Amino acid sequence: MARARRQSPLALFLAVAALLALALHVALAQKPGACTGACYGVSHDPAVIRRANDGTLFRFSTGGNINVATAPAIQGPWTLRGNALKQGSKINLPGHGADLWAPDVIGPLADGFYYMLYSTSVFGKQISAIGVARSRTLDAGSWEDLGSTGVESRQGAAFNAIDGNFVQDASGKWRMTFGSFWNDLFQTDMASVTKAKQPFRPTNIAFDPNGTRPVEGGFVYKHRDEYFLFFSHGVCCRLDQARPKAGDEYKIKVCKSKNVNGPFIDQQGRLCTQGGGTVLLASHDNVYAPGGQGVFSDAKSGGHILYYHYADKKRGITDGDKTFGWNVLDWHNGWPTVRSA
Repeated sequence: MARARRQSPLALFLAVAALLALALHVALAQKPGACTGACYGVSHDPAVIRRANDGTLFRFSTGGNINVATAPAIQGPWTLRGNALKQGSKINLPGHGADLWAPDVIGPLADGFYYMLYSTSVFGKQISAIGVARSRTLDAGSWEDLGSTGVESRQGAAFNAIDGNFVQDASGKWRMTFGSFWNDLFQTDMASVTKAKQPFRPTNIAFDPNGTRPVEGGFVYKHRDEYFLFFSHGVCCRLDQARPKAGDEYKIKVCKSKNVNGPFIDQQGRLCTQGGGTVLLASHDNVYAPGGQGVFSDAKSGGHILYYHYADKKRGITDGDKTFGWNVLDWHNGWPTVRSA
């Protein structure tokens, strides 16, 4: 009787590596969910929230002093409604233009208001600040600008004060995650939802010591008893002017911790402050440079929803070509995975 041939250790290793590579490709190549209406060109750094009183979905994005779109469902149809802060911000920093970036929206809180963080900055500079506004309805034009949160930076600081994200700790106290390049992501205590605690002593929660330290857009999301730090890694912008080598463009990574302020580790146990980060979603097919992400829990949309922007290579990869993307998140062995919608 013929005996089965025993595979060499090298052959077994190569077979396992091939299976892992296939699994990784499948995990990273999930198509975004359908999107109709105002999805293309008006979705940079989106923030999505459902209005409590009538169930309308609102999407806030970089552009036009935070453009506002609404839809009955995550798939759309999305309709542009105007601007959150048409007159811009009362924060007055030298060299700043009229536009505001990277909104993050929460609420309604006990006082009946929704609150929105926004960034004012100059691309590639550290002269930056994170402001806050409030509204009782979320509607375009209804937002009252409250000015700076006290999270600001100047040239030579350890961080760049943009990309603010609200998160509550286990006791219900508010914290803010923020940062972009330089020493990457930080987190600070808030004295209230509108002001950072003083003295201002932020904690570094993610840092990539390699290259240009391309980490930004931190978003902390609690799932069960763990906190997940989602962040964008790589080159986000001006992709048409200086296209990065494959793999250096934007992608979404994740680390997790038992504590809201870390230490965060990736799926291989690497510290997020030492270059760690598990890739959750990267370029694939016509989806290029996904990032600027957030997560919200919404039963009507299918559960835990990862939303983001990306460039559709069929349409273009300029900064004005960003398209709204979303996927449902599944959880396997304590980690999120992206599912096709």
